[in-house]
Amino acid sequence: MTQERTEALDASPRLFESDLLDKMSRVHHLTPVIVYTPIFLGLVFYSLSLNGVALVLLGLIVGYLAWTLTEYFGHRYLFHTVFPLPFGLGPRFQFLIHGVHHIYPNDPLRLVMPPLLSGPIMLIALAIIRPIFGGSFAWPVLAGFMAGYVIYDCVHYWTHHGQPTSDFGKLVKRLHMLHHFRDAEKGFGVHAIWWDYVFGTAYQKGETPGSKAV
Repeated sequence: MTQERTEALDASPRLFESDLLDKMSRVHHLTPVIVYTPIFLGLVFYSLSLNGVALVLLGLIVGYLAWTLTEYFGHRYLFHTVFPLPFGLGPRFQFLIHGVHHIYPNDPLRLVMPPLLSGPIMLIALAIIRPIFGGSFAWPVLAGFMAGYVIYDCVHYWTHHGQPTSDFGKLVKRLHMLHHFRDAEKGFGVHAIWWDYVFGTAYQKGETPGSKAV
């Protein structure tokens, strides 16, 4: 890959005319860990005051699995769909939430969600989880969902800037690079890669990243 090509993929373009909005669209990759780890721990301790250890562990697993499905379907349908919004804003909306990432995939400050985006996702998750699971069990489920999100964001950053040494790590990175540089209609699980095999969007054996970005 040429130096010019590398610089283009690493670029961090301005997205908003407002200096404040543009600054808030860029975040350090450890932001999700810093913001959500204390909340996660608080939810776990609170959950243990309401439920037994086994039930809390079950809630964490349920919440984590719920996140992995959110990751897969959100990436497949929300991030890769242009919605018919009023005033022709659909393409602009899709570009802001994900399209820009495919054009500048290695932008180090736009590889994890800003809290202004991830926060509402957690509130929506809570609004859905509480009616389904009830008051006391909802909290460990939310904690598991939150943990899944943080893992996802960390893995996403790592797939672009990390150097895996394990076979599984190399597989996860390779599949995400295929999504960026070979076929963006496959490989929607960033860290939850198993859902692509379940839902028929996995890459076939022998496919390798190409030289043309999607």
